[in-house]
Amino acid sequence: MNAAEAIKGFFYWLLAPVLGAIVRVLFRLRVRGWENLPQQGGFLLVARHRSYWDIPLLITVLGHRRRIYFVARKTLLHENPFLAFWVRHYAITIDREHFQVEDLRKVLEAIRSGKIVGIFPEGTTRAPQRAHPGVIRFAERTGSEFVAVRFEARGPYPPQYPFRWPQITAYISTPFSLRDLEFDLGEVSDRHERYQKLADLLMERIDRVGLERSPALQESL
Repeated sequence: MNAAEAIKGFFYWLLAPVLGAIVRVLFRLRVRGWENLPQQGGFLLVARHRSYWDIPLLITVLGHRRRIYFVARKTLLHENPFLAFWVRHYAITIDREHFQVEDLRKVLEAIRSGKIVGIFPEGTTRAPQRAHPGVIRFAERTGSEFVAVRFEARGPYPPQYPFRWPQITAYISTPFSLRDLEFDLGEVSDRHERYQKLADLLMERIDRVGLERSPALQESL
């Protein structure tokens, strides 16, 4: 790790608890399945993307000791000066519209080095939006497992400012592999159709997290 990365890591460790305290108060955040998180090594952290609040919520769910490297589109660097700072220094930026080998290399490098890589497969908060199959390619190329998080909101989410904030419960899945998704794939002859169907199955898996069983509630992070 070079000096620049060490400094960024220090500030992440310093600021994430402050962010977490704000998020827990605003959303009265509760977490189910925290014990499912792998204690070592990296994985692909996936969730639906309904609001920019998804990012601080996921950071709070994992805790400040587990840094997340979010995959973000390059256009965010020009849309909001405040957001651009965090994207530039704390995300893996890719050109989603003109995805190149260099973009693929950056993501694969992060996964293979054991980082927790956060991906919103839909790539946007605008609905309805079908999941991009790139997340499946990342898992296939690296053998990385997925951990899915589903947010359940009691109240409006995204929040309705300034006074209507939902209570959020985050459900964390046990790790699962691409092979687990392939069990439900069926017969597919076309390669691109296979990737897209697997991405759709991934979104279905996210939507089922926490509905199969009721893990013990983890009140403190």
